[in-house]
Parts: sequence; structure tokens; C-alpha cells
Amino acid sequence: MARPKSSTSPGSPQLRFRVRVTRGDDIAIGPGKIALLEAIREHGSITVAAQSIGMSYRRAWLLLDEVNRLLRKPATASAQGGQHGGGSVLTPEGEELIALYRQIEDRAQQACAPEIARLLKMVAKG
Repeated sequence: MARPKSSTSPGSPQLRFRVRVTRGDDIAIGPGKIALLEAIREHGSITVAAQSIGMSYRRAWLLLDEVNRLLRKPATASAQGGQHGGGSVLTPEGEELIALYRQIEDRAQQACAPEIARLLKMVAKG
């Protein structure tokens, strides 16, 4: 399931956490990779998932390859195309990865709620 849209008006200032886990110079986990994994969970296809988030198939494939190489166990499993077509699904590790990432975002947002409210009040309205 993709993240729910914000309930604030389009011109309202918003704060978004951008959690990234790096390994050397590589971003192992980040918001784009999590969004792609969520789209794969929803659509069962790299092609459709990439289209749904405005990403090229090649970019999606490269991101998935990087995620799967940098994790101890792969986040996705794919079947080759054929008479009935291929597909991609999340592994248990992929499901856990999304859940942990979103929990970290949510807890950080909650823990910083008073400071976030004060910060957003400082931003001029458009």
C-alpha cells in the first residue's frame, strides 16, 4: 500500500523526512527505492510499478538490482516472462524492509511533532 497523501492544502508548507541508509557511496535504502518496492507489491510487475510512479523501466530495474545486491537477502523475486508473462513480488525481507522504513519515518515524525509545528509556522505561505 502506498503512503497516503497529505491532508494539507497544496500551498501549505510540509515537512518530509528523507531517510537514507548508505553503504559506502551507495544509497542502499531511500525514499525512491521504498516507493518502488511498494508499487511492485501493489502491481506485481516492475514495468507497471515503474509506470505508476513515473519512472522508466530501466531506472526501476537498476534500483532493484542495487537494493538486492546491497541487502543480505533480496527484497524482490522475479519470474521470467513466457506464455503467461513474468512478474515480481516482494520477499519477506522486502515486506519487512518497507514496514521498518515506514515505522522509522512515523516515529521520527511523532517524536518531533512540536518542533515540526513550530518550524512550519516559520515558513511563509505562498
